[in-house]
Amino acid sequence: MRRLSDRFAEAARGCTDLPQLGTLLGDVTRELGFHYFALLDHASLGAPSSGLVRIDNYPEDWVEEIVSRGFVVDDPVHLASRRTNAGFGWSELGNLIRLEQRHMRILARSRHHGLGEGLTVPANVPGEPSASCSFAVRAGLDTPAAQLHCAELIGAHALCAARGLRPAASRKRPHLSRRELQCLRLVALGKTDWEIAHILGLSPHTAHQYVKRARAAYDTVSRAQLVAYGLRDAWISFEDAIPPNG
Repeated sequence: MRRLSDRFAEAARGCTDLPQLGTLLGDVTRELGFHYFALLDHASLGAPSSGLVRIDNYPEDWVEEIVSRGFVVDDPVHLASRRTNAGFGWSELGNLIRLEQRHMRILARSRHHGLGEGLTVPANVPGEPSASCSFAVRAGLDTPAAQLHCAELIGAHALCAARGLRPAASRKRPHLSRRELQCLRLVALGKTDWEIAHILGLSPHTAHQYVKRARAAYDTVSRAQLVAYGLRDAWISFEDAIPPNG
Protein backbone atom coordinates (compact mmCIF):
# COMPACT_ATOMS: atom_id res chain seq x y z
CA MET A 1 0.00 0.00 0.00
CA ARG A 2 1.36 3.40 -0.94
CA ARG A 3 2.25 5.73 1.87
CA LEU A 4 -0.36 8.32 2.79
CA SER A 5 2.09 11.19 2.21
CA ASP A 6 2.88 9.96 -1.31
CA ARG A 7 -0.79 9.63 -2.17
CA PHE A 8 -1.47 13.10 -0.83
CA ALA A 9 1.45 14.62 -2.75
CA GLU A 10 0.16 13.19 -6.03
CA ALA A 11 -3.40 14.34 -5.33
CA ALA A 12 -2.24 17.83 -4.27
CA ARG A 13 -0.30 18.28 -7.50
CA GLY A 14 -3.53 17.57 -9.36
CA CYS A 15 -5.54 20.27 -7.53
CA THR A 16 -6.66 23.11 -9.79
CA ASP A 17 -7.74 25.60 -7.11
CA LEU A 18 -7.49 26.31 -3.40
CA PRO A 19 -10.97 25.03 -2.45
CA GLN A 20 -10.07 21.66 -3.99
CA LEU A 21 -6.84 21.61 -1.99
CA GLY A 22 -8.84 22.52 1.12
CA THR A 23 -11.16 19.55 0.62
CA LEU A 24 -8.15 17.29 0.18
CA LEU A 25 -6.55 18.66 3.35
CA GLY A 26 -9.77 18.13 5.30
CA ASP A 27 -9.88 14.49 4.26
CA VAL A 28 -6.24 13.79 5.07
CA THR A 29 -6.51 15.63 8.40
CA ARG A 30 -9.13 13.14 9.55
CA GLU A 31 -7.15 10.22 8.15
CA LEU A 32 -4.11 11.33 10.14
CA GLY A 33 -6.14 11.47 13.35
CA PHE A 34 -6.30 15.27 13.70
CA HIS A 35 -9.44 17.39 13.77
CA TYR A 36 -8.35 20.81 12.49
CA PHE A 37 -6.07 22.16 9.79
CA ALA A 38 -4.99 25.64 8.70
CA LEU A 39 -2.86 26.45 5.65
CA LEU A 40 -2.37 30.15 5.28
CA ASP A 41 -0.20 33.13 4.53
CA HIS A 42 0.02 34.65 7.99
CA ALA A 43 -0.85 38.12 6.71
CA SER A 44 -4.18 36.81 5.41
CA LEU A 45 -5.69 37.07 8.90
CA GLY A 46 -4.75 40.70 9.38
CA ALA A 47 -5.25 42.03 5.88
CA PRO A 48 -7.47 39.80 3.73
CA SER A 49 -6.44 40.00 0.10
CA SER A 50 -7.12 38.15 -3.12
CA GLY A 51 -3.37 37.64 -3.36
CA LEU A 52 -3.05 35.76 -0.05
CA VAL A 53 -3.79 32.12 0.74
CA ARG A 54 -6.05 30.94 3.56
CA ILE A 55 -7.78 27.57 3.77
CA ASP A 56 -8.76 26.10 7.15
CA ASN A 57 -11.51 24.48 9.18
CA TYR A 58 -10.76 26.28 12.46
CA PRO A 59 -13.79 27.25 14.57
CA GLU A 60 -15.20 30.45 13.05
CA ASP A 61 -15.60 32.13 16.44
CA TRP A 62 -11.89 31.58 17.15
CA VAL A 63 -10.83 33.10 13.82
CA GLU A 64 -13.14 36.06 14.45
CA GLU A 65 -11.55 36.60 17.87
CA ILE A 66 -8.04 36.40 16.41
CA VAL A 67 -8.87 39.21 14.00
CA SER A 68 -11.07 41.39 16.22
CA ARG A 69 -8.71 41.32 19.21
CA GLY A 70 -5.55 41.83 17.20
CA PHE A 71 -4.03 38.46 18.13
CA VAL A 72 -2.48 38.14 14.66
CA VAL A 73 0.69 40.06 15.52
CA ASP A 74 1.40 38.07 18.68
CA ASP A 75 0.28 34.61 17.57
CA PRO A 76 3.04 32.42 19.09
CA VAL A 77 2.68 29.71 16.43
CA HIS A 78 3.22 32.21 13.63
CA LEU A 79 6.11 33.85 15.47
CA ALA A 80 7.78 30.46 16.00
CA SER A 81 7.27 29.63 12.33
CA ARG A 82 9.64 32.45 11.42
CA ARG A 83 12.41 30.94 13.58
CA THR A 84 12.71 27.53 11.91
CA ASN A 85 12.32 25.65 8.65
CA ALA A 86 11.40 22.38 10.35
CA GLY A 87 8.01 21.23 11.60
CA PHE A 88 7.42 21.66 15.33
CA GLY A 89 4.86 20.62 17.91
CA TRP A 90 3.06 23.36 19.78
CA SER A 91 4.44 21.94 23.02
CA GLU A 92 7.87 23.04 21.69
CA LEU A 93 6.95 26.72 21.28
CA GLY A 94 9.00 27.70 24.32
CA ASN A 95 12.13 26.33 22.65
CA LEU A 96 11.66 28.60 19.62
CA ILE A 97 10.44 31.87 21.11
CA ARG A 98 10.28 33.44 24.54
CA LEU A 99 6.70 32.80 25.64
CA GLU A 100 5.36 35.88 27.37
CA GLN A 101 2.03 36.55 29.03
CA ARG A 102 0.38 37.75 25.83
CA HIS A 103 1.38 34.55 24.04
CA MET A 104 0.08 32.37 26.85
CA ARG A 105 -3.20 34.28 26.77
CA ILE A 106 -3.64 33.54 23.07
CA LEU A 107 -2.94 29.84 23.61
CA ALA A 108 -5.45 29.76 26.46
CA ARG A 109 -8.10 31.40 24.27
CA SER A 110 -7.45 28.88 21.48
CA ARG A 111 -8.10 26.06 23.96
CA HIS A 112 -11.28 27.82 25.05
CA HIS A 113 -12.46 27.58 21.46
CA GLY A 114 -11.66 23.87 21.27
CA LEU A 115 -8.13 23.68 19.84
CA GLY A 116 -5.70 21.41 21.63
CA GLU A 117 -2.17 20.34 20.77
CA GLY A 118 -0.90 20.72 17.24
CA LEU A 119 1.89 20.47 14.70
CA THR A 120 3.00 23.28 12.39
CA VAL A 121 5.08 23.12 9.23
CA PRO A 122 6.52 26.58 8.35
CA ALA A 123 7.26 28.02 4.91
CA ASN A 124 9.82 30.82 4.75
CA VAL A 125 10.48 31.37 1.06
CA PRO A 126 12.34 34.58 0.12
CA GLY A 127 10.09 36.95 -1.78
CA GLU A 128 6.90 35.26 -0.60
CA PRO A 129 4.64 35.84 2.41
CA SER A 130 5.45 33.94 5.60
CA ALA A 131 3.15 30.90 5.66
CA SER A 132 2.51 27.64 7.48
CA CYS A 133 0.39 24.50 7.50
CA SER A 134 -0.89 23.34 10.88
CA PHE A 135 -2.76 20.31 12.15
CA ALA A 136 -4.43 20.23 15.57
CA VAL A 137 -6.55 17.95 17.72
CA ARG A 138 -9.47 18.92 19.91
CA ALA A 139 -8.64 20.33 23.34
CA GLY A 140 -7.87 17.64 25.89
CA LEU A 141 -6.70 15.04 23.36
CA ASP A 142 -3.21 13.89 22.44
CA THR A 143 -1.75 14.30 18.98
CA PRO A 144 -1.46 11.03 17.00
CA ALA A 145 2.23 10.37 17.75
CA ALA A 146 2.62 7.67 15.10
CA GLN A 147 1.46 10.08 12.38
CA LEU A 148 3.50 13.17 13.20
CA HIS A 149 6.25 12.53 10.64
CA CYS A 150 3.68 11.78 7.96
CA ALA A 151 1.76 14.96 8.88
CA GLU A 152 4.95 17.01 8.53
CA LEU A 153 5.55 15.62 5.02
CA ILE A 154 1.93 16.26 4.06
CA GLY A 155 2.15 19.83 5.37
CA ALA A 156 5.20 20.47 3.20
CA HIS A 157 3.46 19.03 0.12
CA ALA A 158 0.35 21.10 0.85
CA LEU A 159 2.38 24.32 1.11
CA CYS A 160 4.13 23.54 -2.17
CA ALA A 161 0.79 22.93 -3.90
CA ALA A 162 -0.71 26.12 -2.44
CA ARG A 163 2.25 28.12 -3.74
CA GLY A 164 1.38 27.04 -7.27
CA LEU A 165 -2.29 27.90 -6.74
CA ARG A 166 -1.74 31.34 -5.24
CA PRO A 167 -4.20 33.78 -6.88
CA ALA A 168 -2.99 35.70 -9.90
CA ALA A 169 -3.34 38.95 -7.98
CA SER A 170 -0.56 37.88 -5.64
CA ARG A 171 2.06 40.52 -4.91
CA LYS A 172 5.21 40.48 -6.99
CA ARG A 173 8.50 41.82 -5.73
CA PRO A 174 9.25 45.12 -7.52
CA HIS A 175 12.53 45.60 -9.33
CA LEU A 176 15.26 47.60 -7.61
CA SER A 177 18.43 48.70 -9.39
CA ARG A 178 21.91 47.95 -8.05
CA ARG A 179 22.26 51.48 -6.66
CA GLU A 180 18.77 51.38 -5.12
CA LEU A 181 19.68 48.12 -3.39
CA GLN A 182 22.92 49.60 -2.09
CA CYS A 183 20.99 52.55 -0.70
CA LEU A 184 18.34 50.27 0.81
CA ARG A 185 21.01 48.34 2.73
CA LEU A 186 22.48 51.58 4.07
CA VAL A 187 19.04 52.92 5.00
CA ALA A 188 18.55 49.68 6.95
CA LEU A 189 21.73 50.52 8.88
CA GLY A 190 20.22 53.88 9.81
CA LYS A 191 22.33 55.99 7.44
CA THR A 192 21.10 59.41 6.32
CA ASP A 193 21.09 60.41 2.67
CA TRP A 194 24.21 62.52 3.33
CA GLU A 195 26.01 59.53 4.86
CA ILE A 196 24.88 57.27 2.00
CA ALA A 197 26.24 59.78 -0.50
CA HIS A 198 29.60 59.89 1.29
CA ILE A 199 29.87 56.06 1.48
CA LEU A 200 28.91 55.48 -2.16
CA GLY A 201 30.73 58.48 -3.62
CA LEU A 202 27.54 60.19 -4.79
CA SER A 203 26.12 63.64 -4.39
CA PRO A 204 23.55 64.00 -1.60
CA HIS A 205 20.91 64.82 -4.22
CA THR A 206 21.66 61.64 -6.19
CA ALA A 207 21.60 59.49 -3.05
CA HIS A 208 18.27 61.04 -2.09
CA GLN A 209 16.86 60.24 -5.53
CA TYR A 210 17.90 56.57 -5.30
CA VAL A 211 16.23 56.24 -1.89
CA LYS A 212 13.19 58.08 -3.20
CA ARG A 213 12.91 55.71 -6.18
CA ALA A 214 13.21 52.65 -3.93
CA ARG A 215 10.41 54.04 -1.76
CA ALA A 216 8.32 54.74 -4.85
CA ALA A 217 8.74 51.14 -6.03
CA TYR A 218 6.96 50.03 -2.85
CA ASP A 219 4.73 53.11 -2.55
CA THR A 220 5.96 53.61 1.02
CA VAL A 221 5.65 56.78 3.08
CA SER A 222 8.71 56.28 5.28
CA ARG A 223 12.20 54.83 5.34
CA ALA A 224 11.12 52.41 8.08
CA GLN A 225 8.42 50.99 5.80
CA LEU A 226 10.97 50.61 3.01
CA VAL A 227 13.25 48.58 5.30
CA ALA A 228 10.31 46.41 6.38
CA TYR A 229 9.45 45.63 2.77
CA GLY A 230 13.10 44.98 1.99
CA LEU A 231 13.26 42.41 4.79
CA ARG A 232 9.98 40.80 3.71
CA ASP A 233 11.09 40.47 0.11
CA ALA A 234 14.60 39.28 1.04
CA TRP A 235 16.43 42.19 -0.62
CA ILE A 236 18.15 42.52 2.74
CA SER A 237 18.60 40.25 5.75
CA PHE A 238 18.43 41.03 9.44
CA GLU A 239 22.25 40.89 9.46
CA ASP A 240 22.23 43.74 6.91
CA ALA A 241 20.07 45.81 9.24
CA ILE A 242 22.17 45.25 12.37
CA PRO A 243 25.54 47.02 12.69
CA PRO A 244 28.51 44.63 13.17
CA ASN A 245 28.88 45.73 16.81
CA GLY A 246 25.09 45.94 17.42
